[in-house]
Amino acid sequence: MSTAVVPPPLPPVGPPAKRRMTTEEMLALPRDGKERWLIDGELREKPMTVRNRFHSEVLVSVATALKTWRDQQPEPRGKVLGGEAGVRLRRNPDLTVGVDVVYVQPEVATVQTEQSTLVEGAPALVVEILSPNDTVEEINEKINGYLSAGVPHVWIIDPYQRTLVVRRQNEPAALFNPTDEVAAEPQLPGFRTPVSRLFE
Repeated sequence: MSTAVVPPPLPPVGPPAKRRMTTEEMLALPRDGKERWLIDGELREKPMTVRNRFHSEVLVSVATALKTWRDQQPEPRGKVLGGEAGVRLRRNPDLTVGVDVVYVQPEVATVQTEQSTLVEGAPALVVEILSPNDTVEEINEKINGYLSAGVPHVWIIDPYQRTLVVRRQNEPAALFNPTDEVAAEPQLPGFRTPVSRLFE
């Protein structure tokens, strides 16, 4: 009498693993009016944000406050960049985003090469200025990415409510209003500004 051979059970079928993309592959995609970024190699995209004057005014005010402080610092100085500055915070898998305003400290700024238009490495300060089509999920995912990549100061500015939320590693979120003053010590030594100035 022969014994039937029972085949082993098949592994469960689940959704296919998401393909991870490199920054170079993302940048090679068609320029078709979409805003794109990578979170741990996974592509995120949405229609390009239409900026408005509230967003633009805050961007200029933040960049001006940082640039004024930066110009008073001894050499070597860092860099202030704005207007969807491309930043690759981490490689393998890539975490690459466009940021409204960043301050890149001297030790990161000096290792940048002429071969890339992206900032490589974690800036000392990242500033996200909210737009009407931003979702809570998108912003939270980016914030978590910034903090996990080692960005010490993350500012989220709401130009409509005129508030600023500061996120730092292992600290609760701190809310600032126009009557407050905000600093970014110790990475930006001596930098302090009234929050109201960021909305002028």
